[in-house]
Amino acid sequence: MTRSLKKGPYVDERLIKKIKDKKPGDRTPIKTWSRAAVISPEMVGFTFAVHNGKDFIPVFVNEEMVGYRLGEFSLTRKFTRHGGKMQKELEMAAKQKELDAAKAEKASSEAKK
Repeated sequence: MTRSLKKGPYVDERLIKKIKDKKPGDRTPIKTWSRAAVISPEMVGFTFAVHNGKDFIPVFVNEEMVGYRLGEFSLTRKFTRHGGKMQKELEMAAKQKELDAAKAEKASSEAKK
């Protein structure tokens, strides 16, 4: 559900205050816990360190991000991989195939000399 148009987008006042003190293009991250804050045009060119619940993820704001929320660029869940016995076997087969190809290439290059 969107926010009312008469209220306008939610932008944390403390973030705006921190931006006023710095110049655009400054790469030092601005720490924030405000994941719900909407990215405004004044924020373009700054790096924000957005908290994801565990650590701070650096987010460099560019023009395409205006209108989105800061939390959308700082993921809270970490995808490791789909796994299991079958996946492990597939990965081992791919690794073995890669090693065999490298050995064959090495042998052919030595044979040419």
